[in-house]
Amino acid sequence: MDKVIDLGKHIEQGINALESNFSFLWSAIDEGISWTVDTMNDGLLATPFWIIILLVAAFAYYLNAGTKSFTRAGFKKGVGIAGFIIFGFLLIYLMGYWKETIQTTTLVLVATLIALLLGIPIGIWTARSKWADTLIRPLLDFMQTMPAFVYLIPAIFFFSVGNTPGVIATIIFSLPPAVRLTKLGIQNVPGEVIEAGYAFGATEKQILYKIQLPLAMPSILAGVNQVILLSLSMVVIASMVGARGLGSIVYRGIQQNNVALGFESGLGIVILAIILDRITQSIGRKNK
Repeated sequence: MDKVIDLGKHIEQGINALESNFSFLWSAIDEGISWTVDTMNDGLLATPFWIIILLVAAFAYYLNAGTKSFTRAGFKKGVGIAGFIIFGFLLIYLMGYWKETIQTTTLVLVATLIALLLGIPIGIWTARSKWADTLIRPLLDFMQTMPAFVYLIPAIFFFSVGNTPGVIATIIFSLPPAVRLTKLGIQNVPGEVIEAGYAFGATEKQILYKIQLPLAMPSILAGVNQVILLSLSMVVIASMVGARGLGSIVYRGIQQNNVALGFESGLGIVILAIILDRITQSIGRKNK
C-alpha cells in the first residue's frame, strides 16, 4: 500500500530546519555537556580509588545509622550497605573496570542532574496548573512509550557521536518519572495544611517552598531514584552512539560474542545500580 501521509518526511524536514537554524545552540549544549562530563571524569579518576570507596561507604553508613538516637537495627543496616559498597567497588576495581565505572557514574549523574533540573520545575508547574498538565501529560506518555533507540537518531543528528548524544537520549528517557512523581507529591499534600498556611497569611511562594515541597519530598526523592535507575538502563544503548563507560564494554562483548567480557561489565552495571538505588532510597527514608 502506498503512503497517504508521509509523516516521517515532515518530521525529518523539521529536524533539518532545527539543525541548520539553531546550530549555535546545539554547539553550546555539546560543549557544555562535554566539558562537565570530562571535568568530572578527570577529577574522579585523579582521586585514589580507595578514597572514593571509603567516602561512598561512609556516606551510605551515615544515611542508615548516623542518626541522633543509636539503634541496633540502623547500625546493622548501615554496616551491611557499607560492606556491600566496599565489596562491590573492590570487585569492580580488581576486574579492571574502575575507569569505565567512573565514566558510567559521571554520565548517569550528569544526565540525572539535568533531568531533575528540568523535571522538578515542570512537575511543580503541572501540579499547580490544569492546562499545563493537560498539555504536558501526552508528551510524557509519548516519551515513556517511544522505544529508547529512537531517541538516538535526532541526538546523533544534532550532536554527532560521543558522550553528549548519550546524555541527551538518557535525559529524554528518564525525565517523565521526575515530572510525574513531583506532581503526585505536591497534589497529595493535604488541603487542610495548605488552607492553614493561607489562614496564617502565607503567600503562594511560601506555600510552595515551606509547605508543599517539604511534604512532597519523599515522592520527589522517589522520582530521583527512578531517574537514576532509568539512566543506568540507558548505559548500553548510549554506548551505541559513542558514550564511554561500562555500556561500551557490554556492547563490545555483544559485537565480539565475548561472554566473559559481557558478563563482567554487566555485573559492574548491576553493582553500580544497586549501590545508587540503596543510597537514594536511604536519602528518601531519612527525609520522611
